[in-house]
Amino acid sequence: MSRIVSLDLFKVPPRWLFLKVVTDDGVVGWGEPVVEGRATTVAAAVREMEEYLIGRDATEIEDIWQVLYRGGFYRGGPVLMSAISGIEQALWDITGKIYGLPVYKMLGGAVRQKIRVYSWIGGDRPSDVAAEAKAKYDAGMTAIKMNATEELGWIDSYEKVDEVLARVQAIRDALGQKIDIALDFHGRVHKAMARILMKELEPYRLMFVEEPVLVENREAFVELRRHATMPIATGERNFGRWDFKTLLTDGAVDIIQPDLSHAGGIWEVRKIAAMAEAYDVALAPHCPLGPIALAACLQVDFCTPNAIIQEQSLNIHYNVGADLLDYLENPALFEYENGYIKLLKGPGLGVSINEEVVRQKTDENMNWKNPVWRLEDGTIAEW
Repeated sequence: MSRIVSLDLFKVPPRWLFLKVVTDDGVVGWGEPVVEGRATTVAAAVREMEEYLIGRDATEIEDIWQVLYRGGFYRGGPVLMSAISGIEQALWDITGKIYGLPVYKMLGGAVRQKIRVYSWIGGDRPSDVAAEAKAKYDAGMTAIKMNATEELGWIDSYEKVDEVLARVQAIRDALGQKIDIALDFHGRVHKAMARILMKELEPYRLMFVEEPVLVENREAFVELRRHATMPIATGERNFGRWDFKTLLTDGAVDIIQPDLSHAGGIWEVRKIAAMAEAYDVALAPHCPLGPIALAACLQVDFCTPNAIIQEQSLNIHYNVGADLLDYLENPALFEYENGYIKLLKGPGLGVSINEEVVRQKTDENMNWKNPVWRLEDGTIAEW
């Protein structure tokens, strides 16, 4: 029995929070409990949960999860679920190291030997995307994603619609159908404009459109489904399997994108993926975060039949001050070959975190925040 004796938290650039959990027999597990822009808040939630963890057998993952989820009476939401997610990742890392197995081996075994990945291009206000797409293609990537728009009003101009189309056209002009393109509407677009954009984008054969509207407007997804044939994806702002129920039962989406650092962790996302499989819906985990979160995603991808592609943050525009590979002892594990990443074979999460670098880069004053956008008339806009 490996009992939990300590938890340590590290705020590290560019905007991540790492958790180290240690057992009485010296086994170390790592997790990534963070909400982008609210790292300090999630760290406080982890500390509040600490009393439920010290002295517990680290391998009793399901029971610990249930205690953390149900034991506080109020449950769900980004902060509490992200705290649970990072803790849960660390417990799987410990358990895999105890038994000498990667997590996917403990969840039924690998169903594939590699998983496709995609890269981000552009930024929050995307420009010059054709050159970036070509650079990713030349580096071996076969799929890219970019933000579709700047801020949009409830009803906005066709000039902004044309700008979106021009960016996608520029990539098609440069690469034709050689690369798959996903557009992230980022919840910035209201229903009427989303309907127009999706209609106009039909000829470009997109891989998917992500968060065409805010996920709390779930009834709009069903309406948009009637007006568009390209796959619709969402899920990064859904927390736990109960948050995915109506998306699946209403037939609103084709791809779910739970985030392993927000949705409840590894086992919870595997449960969500099984729910989605029963509705013929694919899985593409959200992950613009660090190496621990990506490793957790990959463990799920490797053992999940309906996983189709994996997001990763290498060189993403948010990564300032540090990047995905900087905290790994063996960054070669995340080498991408022809747009795929190979099966991780190490125990637990399959990666080794360089704790010396983590401690060197720890910055308790780190305070990344997303921008606050306003429309021309001064009203707040979705970012």
